[in-house]
Amino acid sequence: MAESYEALLKKAYTRITEPSESTERFTTPEAKSYIEGKTTVLENFVEIAGIVRRDQDHLMKYLVGELGTMGKVDGNRAIFNGKFEASLINSLVKNYVEDYVICSECGKPDTRLVKDDRFHILRCDACGGHRPVKKRKAKAESSKQEIQEGSIIEVEILSLSKRGDGVAKRGKYIIFVPRTKPGQRIRVKVARISGSIIFTEPVT
Repeated sequence: MAESYEALLKKAYTRITEPSESTERFTTPEAKSYIEGKTTVLENFVEIAGIVRRDQDHLMKYLVGELGTMGKVDGNRAIFNGKFEASLINSLVKNYVEDYVICSECGKPDTRLVKDDRFHILRCDACGGHRPVKKRKAKAESSKQEIQEGSIIEVEILSLSKRGDGVAKRGKYIIFVPRTKPGQRIRVKVARISGSIIFTEPVT
């Protein structure tokens, strides 16, 4: 006996794959880092690369480029030359996910990086969308200009330090700005430079 329309419809619905909870509510993995001597250790580097499904070499190249330093993968960890706040490492991982993982059309992480000529294309397996990867600008340009004490520059606050100061990045420099919060773009005056660390004051 032939099945009824309602029975066939119910059977069809049971075969539809529902999106997984983790796909719908994807969150950027937390970077667990700490300072060890003159280096910064990202202890769950391999885990992060696995969660976002990206090549370890690509993620490492991005992080060392943004930090303006050298680094290496050691087992499950990544080790960077220099002392960097955990909040800064977290911000960079978040930026990487936004630029190289999340689909701008559907907001899902089901994407692949495809090399097209000299550019990377982000293709989404969930919705079929694709876009060129947006690289954050002003890195190379700003690094060419040496920052001097007393100069006024504009920065974007990426995170907060343990002391509560805003943290920005400009080329090889890590910039601390008091009384600011992440997301702010602000003009600051350079008060003191110590190696690759810059201490500033907001310009009112």
